[in-house]
Amino acid sequence: MNRMSRRTALKGLGGITIGLPLLEEMTLAAKAKAVPVRAFNVFFGLGVPAPLQTEGFEGVLEPLKPLRDKLLVMRKVDQVRCDVSGINAHYDGATGSFTAMPAGGEAKAGGPSIDQVIRKTFYTDGMPAGMVPTLIGGTYFRRSRVGRYVHSYHADGTVAGTMQEKPRDLFDRVFGMVSVDVGGDARKQRLKRSVLDTVVGQYKFYTGANSPLGAASKARVTEHLERIREFEQRAFEMKKKLPGAPTLPPRSKLAHGGPADPGGMGIDITLEELTTEWRLMADLFALAVQMDRVRFGSLTFLAAGERIRLKGDYEYGGRKVFQFDDATQHNATADKGCSHEWWHKFNEKKKNTQLRAHAHMKMREVAYFLHRLDEQKEANGRSILENSMITISTESGDGRHNDVKRELSGVFHAITGANGRFKSGIVDVGAEGLDVYNTMLGAVGAKGRLGPAKRESRHISSILA
Repeated sequence: MNRMSRRTALKGLGGITIGLPLLEEMTLAAKAKAVPVRAFNVFFGLGVPAPLQTEGFEGVLEPLKPLRDKLLVMRKVDQVRCDVSGINAHYDGATGSFTAMPAGGEAKAGGPSIDQVIRKTFYTDGMPAGMVPTLIGGTYFRRSRVGRYVHSYHADGTVAGTMQEKPRDLFDRVFGMVSVDVGGDARKQRLKRSVLDTVVGQYKFYTGANSPLGAASKARVTEHLERIREFEQRAFEMKKKLPGAPTLPPRSKLAHGGPADPGGMGIDITLEELTTEWRLMADLFALAVQMDRVRFGSLTFLAAGERIRLKGDYEYGGRKVFQFDDATQHNATADKGCSHEWWHKFNEKKKNTQLRAHAHMKMREVAYFLHRLDEQKEANGRSILENSMITISTESGDGRHNDVKRELSGVFHAITGANGRFKSGIVDVGAEGLDVYNTMLGAVGAKGRLGPAKRESRHISSILA
């Protein structure tokens, strides 16, 4: 078998732009280093009330059941230390997700998020050239405080990257745009072109008769580039596969900015509209991870305190679960007709049918992203999902604002294995989020810790493999 270094292959095929899968011809040394350290935070709005979590995978957590051997659900995690007097979990619980500290202001967290502590440990001199330092994206509508939708923070509490909320923007952030100097100010003459147009020559060489690659590797390269083209077409709505300058893609079909949160009154949206754009965002984010363009960041599915009036038939596993029609079912308009209100009306003595359906749907969409990362195996035989440390959380453990301790106790948390470091299944942790996070950081070898320096920490061995 011919041997070639990963650096040579990446350099030859526009690696800084699009990346390459690990090929058989790459050196054994490269294979040994082929499983990088990764950490991502996945946030979903409004939470799963603690009483519903006790039902395990037979209740609203059902969509996570296929991943039960690769995911640890941690119940009874307390985030009360994140409380800020006079506010509520939509703000402080959300900002405390992945930091376990009270907010430092309307646009700041009280400290770093776990992904950034890990990034600083393993990449003290910065990320490899051409890699996105931190990718932050998501589908959300509720605005006001940044902590509602951004979930990755630097050590000083400032956001770790610009939020990408439109598929085409996330695509550009990851794969870039081609700048062509046609005279004058090149910045003003920048042309948007397919990223694959920049590597077509190398692509033909590496898949042609004179390629140093074997048949299996050539097929993998072809499939790899076709996937990039597929997602590029979906993000930019290209009509043709031919190289060239595509028409500037239309804006996202969903509302963004001010129109997404008109006076905090909520918006009308169908389940199809919501999940279509979210899944494209999730696909693009997963593609960025698979291409090794990003190793740290966060992804949001609906903001903290999200206000939408959802409509549409919801199906899972071949059965109809529920028919969403928030405004009609609330018999209310504006903000009082939003799904948000089901959480404020939660009562553990009642069926909570509507809330259950919304929470189940959120788990389905979170699981959609996780499954994408479970598709690709790495050099150690495990999937990207299994090798990464992906933490999933939300803002509250109840939803009612009249009791801080109840609202910020029992906040849903889950974590992937991080290359065999954590258990799978379900465990009742019974601990502060700060201790859980610091135990997680210690398990992956991170040097930094969260929270006050003088606070005595508690090691949570129940989550470790």
